[in-house]
Amino acid sequence: MSEGIFRSLNLGANRGDPIENVLENWRRFGEAVGADTSRFVHGRQTHGITVRVAVRSDAHSIAEPTPWPEADGYVTNQPDVPLVVFTADCTPLLMQDPDAGVIAAVHCGWRSTVADIERAAVEAMLSLGARPGHIRAAIGPGIRRCCFQTGPEVPQAVEKLLGGHGEGLFAPDGDAPGKYRVDLPGTVRRRLLQLGLAEENIDELGICTMCHPERFWSHRAMGAARGSQANLIVL
Repeated sequence: MSEGIFRSLNLGANRGDPIENVLENWRRFGEAVGADTSRFVHGRQTHGITVRVAVRSDAHSIAEPTPWPEADGYVTNQPDVPLVVFTADCTPLLMQDPDAGVIAAVHCGWRSTVADIERAAVEAMLSLGARPGHIRAAIGPGIRRCCFQTGPEVPQAVEKLLGGHGEGLFAPDGDAPGKYRVDLPGTVRRRLLQLGLAEENIDELGICTMCHPERFWSHRAMGAARGSQANLIVL
């Protein structure tokens, strides 16, 4: 329904797109994935490491002001409580322990990733009965090493997060002295392995949002004139 710079299935209500268009986009999205998206858990993302345990009463319409304080991840063990995080280059992470009936949706920007939001999310799942070896993880579309150019502070933070085991996740950018190319989804994946997830239980889509602006919203490619992807998981 969205038009102009938002033309496509924009799912973000805070970008300037008329809310009636966003609501219709959500209706179509929910119909496509078989979920009730009239109400879902979401809030203000700040690139931090706060992960909140959500219950049914926390779900609300995208048209309503968020009642949530700052958070970049949510977990629940209640059925029919959709969890949503928004992205436009940051790495989306969805997790499920099918045995314990626990799910999580996590917004992994580089700052939250190196601050270890992965641990915060896994620990929140464990508090509801999940076990690391049973957790399945899906890493969705985000900016990848081909496009994620940074200063030295990012690879340094990756090394610190991984306890010196960041090999292969970054390298100097040969075309830009002092700059690096960093594999953010790969960093998330390696941290999940360190936290006890099994390699065969981690799925990575492997698509770069900045390389494909015709398919995905990319903040680095488009700047502020963009919509948002939504990443949803529900029991």
